[in-house]
Amino acid sequence: MALDLARWQFGITTIYHFLFVPLTIGLAVIVASLQTAWHRTGRTEYLRATKFFGKLFLINFAMGVVTGIVQEFQFGMNWSAYSTFVGDVFGAPLAMEALLAFFLESTFIGLWIFGWDKLPKRVHLACIWAAAIGTNLSAYFILAANAWMRHPVGYEVDPVTGRARLTDIWAVLTNDQAWSTYLHVVAAAFVIAGLFVAAVSAYKLLHQRRDDPHPSEHDLFRRTMRAGFVVTMAAGAVVVFSGDHQAKLMAQYEPMKLAGAEALWSQEDGAGFSLFAVGDIENGRNHVNVQVPKVLSFLATGDLEGHVDGINDLQARYEAVFGPGDYLPNIGLLYWAFRLMMGLGGAGIAISVLGLWLTRKGRLPDRRWMYRVVIAALPAALVANIFGWVLTEMGRQPWTVVGELLTANSVSPGVSLTEVAISLGAFTTLYAVLAVIEAGLLFRYVKAGPAAVMPYPAPDSEPAKPDERVPAFVY
Repeated sequence: MALDLARWQFGITTIYHFLFVPLTIGLAVIVASLQTAWHRTGRTEYLRATKFFGKLFLINFAMGVVTGIVQEFQFGMNWSAYSTFVGDVFGAPLAMEALLAFFLESTFIGLWIFGWDKLPKRVHLACIWAAAIGTNLSAYFILAANAWMRHPVGYEVDPVTGRARLTDIWAVLTNDQAWSTYLHVVAAAFVIAGLFVAAVSAYKLLHQRRDDPHPSEHDLFRRTMRAGFVVTMAAGAVVVFSGDHQAKLMAQYEPMKLAGAEALWSQEDGAGFSLFAVGDIENGRNHVNVQVPKVLSFLATGDLEGHVDGINDLQARYEAVFGPGDYLPNIGLLYWAFRLMMGLGGAGIAISVLGLWLTRKGRLPDRRWMYRVVIAALPAALVANIFGWVLTEMGRQPWTVVGELLTANSVSPGVSLTEVAISLGAFTTLYAVLAVIEAGLLFRYVKAGPAAVMPYPAPDSEPAKPDERVPAFVY
């Protein structure tokens, strides 16, 4: 029971943390791009957009840092056996993430926040780009460590200590699973960030008063909404491409995950892609399975008649290699997580295409429902992102390190059920409070608009001279 609660705790804290990570990754680049547009054109609306979305970015970044720190403590508290086994391998990429990537992003974010009116414009612009690069580097190192758990390479197990020992850091960092997962996760992050910008812009346009004293916001948010649509559509294309590559790697390195996600119980040549299935997990079969013929084989192998292993066949194979046991992940969860990930994510991308069409040539939708649809696309895409992470992590079960360490053997032996229950309750309560604070802060500054971070000049004031410095960016 302590194992189950420890898994719940890590799952809850990881999913909560992952709500902020993709938005931080994508929004950092979008804010840097907006500031670049201001730097190149000198148009005040780009400066206002930079400061407005920069404020929202910093709120999200701070919450991501706070929730991410908790993850590291759990390795030692609840998963000490796992930490003992993987520590010599994980130490390298995670140290690179902390000492190189995180210090890079945190240092230059600080310079960016306090550098308005103090640093030269080009240097200040370079700071936000350095922070954005650091954020994406950080994601790569973490995903490389995670990919090693699904496809361990560049290591050997010490026969004396029983620990995994790093032998080739380059193999870990260039793992097929690492770069492919990075491309997929970061592209999905830009889908989230693009829809966030579009949704915030749609909200402001939806609630904008006709007698607004600063009608320039109308043009500002039309531009940022279209920019969000463009980012979402472009990133969506990368998500589709990288997802196809992920399916092929899954068939090669994690065939049980692929079979579970498709509820494919027996091996097939020319396997179909399941649209809807009702299964009998105990007896290893489906009562109902509506399929598109041969599509799964093509996704997994690139061949319409390609061979795809089934759940029952893989279970027998793993028992022969690793000994008796249940090597099935949660089939029902994987099956529906896969479909919800694709369905909700695809809907967000489709909405961005529709939005670009409706806002072409200076237009804005006359129908208010369109703004509401854009706003609703953001939580849908966030849920899709979470289901993608659930598919990745749950599909690896019952292993923490595939072929080397079972989850049941990874938990701390000295942690009691009561201790895990108390920490689970404390973290869940704390994170619920933080969620309310985060949502409240974001909504407050979204509602206040750009004027909250860069006040508009008084109507009777003289226009600013070309060489005047912009107001300070104060937090």
